[in-house]
Amino acid sequence: MNVIARGIVRKMRSRLGQPVSYSARLGDNEIALNPLIGQQLKLTFSGGIYCIHCNRKTNKSFNQGYCYPCFQKLAQCDSCIIHPERCHLEQGTCREPAWGEKYCMQDHIVYLANSSGLKVGITRATQVPTRWIDQGATQSLAIMRVRSRLQSGTLEMAFKQYVADKTNWRDMLKGKAAELDMAGERDRLLAACEEDIKELTDRFGFFAISVLKGIDPVCIDYPVQAYPEKITSLNFDKEPVVSGTLKGIKGQYLIFDSGVINLRRFSGYEVELQA
Repeated sequence: MNVIARGIVRKMRSRLGQPVSYSARLGDNEIALNPLIGQQLKLTFSGGIYCIHCNRKTNKSFNQGYCYPCFQKLAQCDSCIIHPERCHLEQGTCREPAWGEKYCMQDHIVYLANSSGLKVGITRATQVPTRWIDQGATQSLAIMRVRSRLQSGTLEMAFKQYVADKTNWRDMLKGKAAELDMAGERDRLLAACEEDIKELTDRFGFFAISVLKGIDPVCIDYPVQAYPEKITSLNFDKEPVVSGTLKGIKGQYLIFDSGVINLRRFSGYEVELQA
């Protein structure tokens, strides 16, 4: 096998296409992955882990790539990132107010996605369609636009009464989700949450929350030759060498004939790629 690249793992870069185009990022190297599907690959973890924020060497990675001090101090690692309805920037208690103003006080999209079944989610408007691809969605539909992360999280809480907010990653990796009538699901959800939406509009203001109309669902196709019948999760912490024939890529997962690995989970790990 030939060494293609060596460096610190970052989240794979993706670009919407038919199918999605993926690139692996190892340090300063960016490697097109679609042409490698069908080939034998070998990923070797050196044992070195580095914080993706400060580059400090660390014995353990927190929150997909951070050392413990950064995990404790960075706003992007706060619990309100997982629970956006708890955003506390306006209360003056954000860990990094400047970061919060830049990333939380901007337009967010509330969407429906079909990854392992219907789910509701939120993302910054600038992250469409990347967020949908990262979740392995085969269908996605933006349904509302709001002015802040707090507003999007509060809306999501209302919608969660009627639709899931999690992806079953194992089911997502077993094949394409059954096709849904996304526009019909949107209409059903908006009707069920009509009173909640009115209350939130009264709370945040008429111009803060907008229902998106006239938008078609986005259908996403992934570069997968064959989906696994049984999901075996590969883990650098348990086995430093991951190898096999690359069968495809979906979400942030590489699908090998030997198992699947979520590269994003191992952000900050120093890895060598051979093919």
